[in-house]
Amino acid sequence: MGALCDKTTSTPGVVLVFWYNTAMKLQIITLFPEMFKGVLGNSMLWKAQDREIVSYEFINLRDFGLGPRKQVDDTPYGGGDGMLLKPEPVVAAIEQAKQNDPDARVLLPTPRGKTYKQSDAKRLAAGQQGLIIVCPRYEGYDERITEWVDESFSIGNYVLTGGELPAMIVIDSVVRLLPGVLGGETSTEIESFQADDQTIEFPQYTRPEDFRGHKVPRVLLSGHHAEIQAWRAKKQKPLN
Repeated sequence: MGALCDKTTSTPGVVLVFWYNTAMKLQIITLFPEMFKGVLGNSMLWKAQDREIVSYEFINLRDFGLGPRKQVDDTPYGGGDGMLLKPEPVVAAIEQAKQNDPDARVLLPTPRGKTYKQSDAKRLAAGQQGLIIVCPRYEGYDERITEWVDESFSIGNYVLTGGELPAMIVIDSVVRLLPGVLGGETSTEIESFQADDQTIEFPQYTRPEDFRGHKVPRVLLSGHHAEIQAWRAKKQKPLN
């Protein structure tokens, strides 16, 4: 078990310490693990790993390919353009990941899944259960792999070349909610979508008070906390 010193209180000499048992294990099954280096190696996602709040592990799907050419895809039954990921390599990779973390949940980004929302990120972060994210490629995947998947999700009504970007989005949205990553205990409480998947956070401003004729709303400079809270409540709005 380790200790994480996260922030200092207003009382001199007093420090808040968070305790955690083990890092949350995030395993990514992908043909392109190099795509993740810049994202996971910077900012809060790097900080989370450095503080041993999470660990990132990559399972290269090509390692489970079939035959001398390490084949991972094939043409679809019934005809059609493109290639599908074969079930054997994908399931073998999932089983390897499960050996590393038997209780981990297996996630699959796909247009056939439910729309991923902030409430999903909160649920996954609160459970602190390991995640195995399968990144599809090509035209898609053999549908039979979904028998080994716990949750399928979509990040929107558009098509990408693979599941790596959706995987990064899920990782970012979950990891930033883990205790000790952002710092402040209430850092995420008033963010957009945090309460109900719908409400967008109020506008915010910082110095200077006047930027090229665009001024900070006077109420925010007033020092009247009740009026400021009322203004912020008014400016919050549901997603259209």
